[in-house]
Amino acid sequence: MKRKKSIPEPSEADLNTSKPTAVFEAEGGRPYTVSVALPGSIIANALTPELKTLLAGQIARALAVFCVDEVVVFDDGQCKQRQSDRQSRYQNSDGGFTGYSDPNYFLMHLLSYLETPPFLRKHLFPMHIDLRLAGSLPSLDMPHHLRSNEWCRYREGITVEQPTEEQGKKKKRRKDEVQPQATSLVDVGLSQKISVPAAIPPNTRVTVKLPRDASAANTEQGPVLASAVAPSEPREEAGYYWGYSVRAASSLSTVITESTYQGGYDLTFGTSERGSPMLDLTKSTPQSNSVPDFSHMLIVFGGLAGLEVAVEADEELQKIGVNEPKELFDYWVNLCPGQGSRTIRTEEAVWIGLTALRQVVLSKGKK
Repeated sequence: MKRKKSIPEPSEADLNTSKPTAVFEAEGGRPYTVSVALPGSIIANALTPELKTLLAGQIARALAVFCVDEVVVFDDGQCKQRQSDRQSRYQNSDGGFTGYSDPNYFLMHLLSYLETPPFLRKHLFPMHIDLRLAGSLPSLDMPHHLRSNEWCRYREGITVEQPTEEQGKKKKRRKDEVQPQATSLVDVGLSQKISVPAAIPPNTRVTVKLPRDASAANTEQGPVLASAVAPSEPREEAGYYWGYSVRAASSLSTVITESTYQGGYDLTFGTSERGSPMLDLTKSTPQSNSVPDFSHMLIVFGGLAGLEVAVEADEELQKIGVNEPKELFDYWVNLCPGQGSRTIRTEEAVWIGLTALRQVVLSKGKK
């Protein structure tokens, strides 16, 4: 018998599991934003805590992959109807688990947790049964989820308690002595704390901008001086995708009317199997050329029964005589004409919709 040739094991230098082409690279500032809105009732449709958690993870992955800046979880009026016959079976055993009692909150809770850099989660999220299975979900691995050995001028951190002066004894100062400027210490995942010239309460999440010569912050003695900036600055000034914010909306109408952006959303898409084919907007036609440039895009997805039930449950829309959801949006689109299944689940529609609109986002977003 021929002896099998031994295959030498690769050395540590030969092992390279990274994919440089997949690493996000900033290419100048990005002033425009993309927002996604969807109902929390999709969580009520999942039967078990495992499926509810997996569903939230699938949504979060789509938001991260397509660089969505804001996700709005709205109440379409369907949660109470679906949870009533299930909640009694789980309320005694699950206690504080909100996947049955408050699906909207559960989805927001999971999405916020997954967006937070891993080293900050233990500080910002107390132990909760909602998060019991979150560790089994795939990592989002977004640009602001930096490792300690990675350098970026912007980092997310949390303010920590300042060390007491002389072991708690206050130092007496002369009346004519200039009072020192208030500072805060921020843990940004490096071996050294970061000092910012601002009085920020402890346990507050903050975005910091490091000086260009602070790349050795892991080895320097003492805190590095940096500045606290708005969470939107990494995107607006440098072009980094810096995660998504999570907002709650009490109804479909408040998704639009309570926008946090100045001037609101200037380009809106509603999705439905009864809408116009999405291909009409993406291929070269007079209709596709009519899509205007935008500063803040909003894409709204419906739940199991579509956006129609959200309109029916919205008292404000009923008061002003809005009966069809397509009246609320600039474009009312069908993401997958000729679908082979009776229904497209919301988590599937999010992936399909963001893929279909990707070219619109890249070409029509105001630079």
